Amino acid sequence: MKKKIIIISAIVVILIGVAYGAVGNYFYNYALNANDEKEFLEGNPHLEESEAVIAEVAEEAKLADEQFKLEHPPSELSIISNDKLKLKLHADVYQNDKAKTKWAIVTHGYTADAASMTRWARHFYEQGFHVLAPDLRGHGKSEGNYIGMGWHDRLDMLQWINEIIQIDKNAEILLFGISMGGATVMMASGEELPPNVKVIVEDCGYSSVSEVFIYQLDDLFGLPEFPVIQAANTVTNIRAGYDLYEASAVRQVAKSKTPTLFIHGDEDRFVPYEMLDEVYNAAPVEKEKLVIEGAGHGDAEKVNPELYWNTIWGFVGKYIEL
Repeated sequence: MKKKIIIISAIVVILIGVAYGAVGNYFYNYALNANDEKEFLEGNPHLEESEAVIAEVAEEAKLADEQFKLEHPPSELSIISNDKLKLKLHADVYQNDKAKTKWAIVTHGYTADAASMTRWARHFYEQGFHVLAPDLRGHGKSEGNYIGMGWHDRLDMLQWINEIIQIDKNAEILLFGISMGGATVMMASGEELPPNVKVIVEDCGYSSVSEVFIYQLDDLFGLPEFPVIQAANTVTNIRAGYDLYEASAVRQVAKSKTPTLFIHGDEDRFVPYEMLDEVYNAAPVEKEKLVIEGAGHGDAEKVNPELYWNTIWGFVGKYIEL
């Protein structure tokens, strides 16, 4: 009888282990495997264009973006990541003949790429910046089979900063990011940044990877954190080499020394608007926050472009001469 109980117990343990691994792999592939389609983004009501977007204004801006791309095709720059993966990482570079030492690194969101950042590249370029737009790991032309959610990308950001300094030792650098890019620049802010980095602007970044996944898990599936996120975290540690609970923008901005502007739309239900105060309150730096009324996720610039850019230039102008 005792032997039978041991065998049954062993089978149960094995089955639990198999189920745990299966759940972890499913949600890892669902959210973090760069080679899998992210079907949950299609038709997601939290990603629909905000009602507050004025169609005529949006169309005018779109045409300006297209004209900018025609007139200013970017050059390409690449680096090799410092970790054991030695990934080749790509960036688009908009060299500005009228610029002096001002550089903006503009960073895209989840499943997007450098090419999607034309709107922001155009505005920074027109304000007299050289612009570098990187493809984060597993996105665009950059290598990598996983999505780093900003965590490993924060260290790649340090390399891009150093690459700019090699080009121009007197460079005055601004870091900008939207959504996952916003989380990336916030996570980078907690590292030892060179004095060339003068200011950071983040738009609708999340407080931490674990918190945004917990929120999405409940929103999309109605499932609790335990044991799903723990299973996904185990697989993420194995397959991508980072910990979902360690990847925290809140903890990183708490170590920051760089002035930061925090932006969020109050109708954001993809990266909850409430996360704005979490990162803002954690940052012991010179800071401002901008709330765009009626803006959903990533739509702050489209809903009120005048307030958006005037606020950015007002804040950035305190640290970099415009």
